[in-house]
Amino acid sequence: METLAWPQVLAWRMRRQFLDPVGAASAVEVTRRLAGVQAQVASAAELAVAVRGAAAAEVGRALWDDRTLVKTWAMRGTLHLLPADEAAAYLALVGTVRNWEKPSWQRAFGATPADLEAIAAAATEVLGGGEALTREELTAEIVDRTGSRHLADVLGSGWGTLLKPLAWWGVLCYGPPQGSRVTFISPAHQIPDWSGLPPVEDAARTVIRAFLGAHGPATPEMFDAWLLRKTSRKKDLKAWFAVVAGELTTVEVEGVQMHVLTEHLDELLTTEPTGTVRLVGGFDPYVLGAGTDATQVIPADRRSEVSRTGGWISPVVLYGGRVAGVWEVEDGEIVVTPFEDIPDGPLQAEIVRVVPLLSRAAKG
Repeated sequence: METLAWPQVLAWRMRRQFLDPVGAASAVEVTRRLAGVQAQVASAAELAVAVRGAAAAEVGRALWDDRTLVKTWAMRGTLHLLPADEAAAYLALVGTVRNWEKPSWQRAFGATPADLEAIAAAATEVLGGGEALTREELTAEIVDRTGSRHLADVLGSGWGTLLKPLAWWGVLCYGPPQGSRVTFISPAHQIPDWSGLPPVEDAARTVIRAFLGAHGPATPEMFDAWLLRKTSRKKDLKAWFAVVAGELTTVEVEGVQMHVLTEHLDELLTTEPTGTVRLVGGFDPYVLGAGTDATQVIPADRRSEVSRTGGWISPVVLYGGRVAGVWEVEDGEIVVTPFEDIPDGPLQAEIVRVVPLLSRAAKG
């Protein structure tokens, strides 16, 4: 069994994620390589694409003109950009969470599985014509068809609690915005060649391969933390990884056995540790893929500065693949709070590179 150290692994992840060197891929190619880009904050998603060499403006065109990206709820119940031709696989796998079947969920939100099925049927009917509806319009239509007036507030909430399962069932996804208002549309009318959700086994192959290609080597538990916040059933995880077992090689990373795609093994073994400095924005896939409790990436005593209250994930400075500091914008300038000594020359060069990207990401 091949043995590896974390500096080598992190350098390989930087390379795979178009951070070292910065790539020249399209927004769709970046999103595919990263196994999705979190998009709770639209400008953060656009910056994640931009710092990797694609144009932030490509995101909007790919979503609404080319329809090669889709925006919908996916990993960890958060909004993501996904490649349109692979989105169904992510939805099928995330949908295995089935948290709406838990009594605690039903008590918290006042909805039963039967309520959700009725809501899904109504949404399927109202979105079947291909029209995109605002959240308010969709809520009114669902309430009118189901009589579920007691759920109107939850349905209309920006958290999307009752709409997430519908996304995972392939009933709806985000449609083109109407000014500042979001809309929802049927995937059948938004995603070219939509053919519904694949079998879970096929979905697992697609998603595990994508995850390991960006965030490997990794254990099934690391994958589950990224996918569903460690809520998958162990037998499901075992079955999913069994599907791709023939495509994996086990390596040892500082005493822990992990999986890597066999096709990536040679490149991983020949990767040297890096001294590259990179700035990435809030909610960046590099951080979320590893998880904020990954001490090989984020120093344990600095975790609270990266994973902040309210679920906010700070913009960070990467040095050698580690989180070596956080940064913020003050009066149009990037201000860095370092966790360790960072070479000043590379840091200043990276600041100069990223500053123009901030305004472009904000504009979309």
